[in-house]
Amino acid sequence: MELRTAASPKDVKYYTTDRLREEFLIDDLFKADEIKLVYSHIDRIITGSAVPVKGKLVLTAGDELRAEYFLQRREMGVINIGGDGIITIDGKEYKVAYKEGMYIGMGSKDISFASVDAGKPAKFYLNSAPAHKTYPTVLIKPNGTPEPGVVIIQDRFKVECGSLQDANHRTICKYILPGQVESCQLEMGMTHLEEGSVWNTMPCHTHDRRMEVYLYFEMGENDCVFHYMGEPTETRHIVMRNEQAVISPSWSIHSGCGTRNYTFIWGMVGENQDFDDMDHVAMTDLR
Repeated sequence: MELRTAASPKDVKYYTTDRLREEFLIDDLFKADEIKLVYSHIDRIITGSAVPVKGKLVLTAGDELRAEYFLQRREMGVINIGGDGIITIDGKEYKVAYKEGMYIGMGSKDISFASVDAGKPAKFYLNSAPAHKTYPTVLIKPNGTPEPGVVIIQDRFKVECGSLQDANHRTICKYILPGQVESCQLEMGMTHLEEGSVWNTMPCHTHDRRMEVYLYFEMGENDCVFHYMGEPTETRHIVMRNEQAVISPSWSIHSGCGTRNYTFIWGMVGENQDFDDMDHVAMTDLR
């Protein structure tokens, strides 16, 4: 497990391109037959991936958590961006297809990941946060028929916003959020930009009460997203490629502009789960 420390905005404004990428970019996710984990001191979020090809991958706590098992004091959200996969939790199997997800509650001990077809392996994207209470483990599907242990994302948690004229026509699909799937502090969802739109989260905002991690995907080999970060009056950017993630501290804006449309997964950790609790930044105040 890789460890990342917190960063001060007073220091970040002096960072070089390489230093910005070292601190905030997660660029080696989704390696075959590996579980990759990055532990950030910023709200203690763990961002990671699991790509089972030859066989199942077992999630362990490692030395860094000082725990008997990974979710002894944590909760976790998972979204699959690859082929059909299977997540086994304490002996129960869940089939997780493309863009389906899971919330896994604190106290779940034995967790493993597998692919249905090694030729089309699953790509499980993980966010984990400290927890103080156990909430039910559920499979999350964007569409389908409700059944025990499965949550279908409600229409009110699929929000279409922006416009093609402003190059930000997008749909926000909320997976883990109060009223949809309960958690201690973790929130996760996915935003898809329509063809012809390239901007996300602009006008931008910050939120001191929680941090955020973005995973950009569904991008071509020659495409990129310019991810903007930093204080509103001290903005910086990181060039993002397909299936790379970026850590956004609470004090930082988080917005992106791509060479074409794309999709990204957002995960938030902090003390406030009110999705609309944002400190909006006027376009005239950015620099």
